[in-house]
Amino acid sequence: MRRLISPTPDPTDIEARSWSLDELADAYAYPGEAGAAGPPAGAGAAGAPATAGPRPTAWLRANMVASLDGAAYHDGRSQPLSSDADMRIFGVLRGLADAIVVGAQTVRQEGYRPAKAREAFAARRAAAGQPPAPAVAVVSASLDLDFSLPLFTAPRTPTLVLTGAGAPAERVAAAEAAGAVVVRAGQGARVDPGLIKGALAERGLTRLLTEGGPKLLGQFVAAGALDELCLSVAPLLVSGEAARVVNGPALTVPERFSIASVMEEDGFLFTRYRRF
Repeated sequence: MRRLISPTPDPTDIEARSWSLDELADAYAYPGEAGAAGPPAGAGAAGAPATAGPRPTAWLRANMVASLDGAAYHDGRSQPLSSDADMRIFGVLRGLADAIVVGAQTVRQEGYRPAKAREAFAARRAAAGQPPAPAVAVVSASLDLDFSLPLFTAPRTPTLVLTGAGAPAERVAAAEAAGAVVVRAGQGARVDPGLIKGALAERGLTRLLTEGGPKLLGQFVAAGALDELCLSVAPLLVSGEAARVVNGPALTVPERFSIASVMEEDGFLFTRYRRF
């Protein structure tokens, strides 16, 4: 059973029930949209409830999984840390997003494919004016990517490549020849993570989801661009030298986030934090 843990000090005050995809979609709705005020009916919220109000120009949430000892990967991939419930929430977050922002290294490591159009979200996406499937937006300065992969040649919604103005012209041409849409988000050779949200919003893509990897997430954190973190904590110890979910330079002042909800299933915790 999936449980949402209430903020009550009584540890026995936990409601056990299973939730439908629609209930989870309402619970994870983007700010300013229907269902964005909190978790499913009948369940308590851990921490301050999310507020409704006007929808932001663009909202960037991250979805990551980590072991108890903070590893973002095991044996080079995040899948060994996941679970059925984690993958269910993974699918819900994708079903709500306009675009999935991901680093080039993660595309290579995880074998990224185009996002699927899922019938469970068809009506919701149509009502929101979204295409059947979210776009995948790959962040890459060098464009050192295999443009023959289905991610670029056969997506349901065209894949975007986020790069700098100084990206190699021949690689830009290769991306466009494969059917990808090249979006500039930086004045030089590198991508400016602080410009990504604006560059995608200009294309009408404002419900943004990043699945990392840790280096890209570290760049978003350093730029002050991350609005929400959905972190799955796996009841596993892996040791080793894997990166944390955020891998980048230390912030001068740690950034405070507030908790929106905590769910539990089979020992996995599904937490959601928003910018304080």
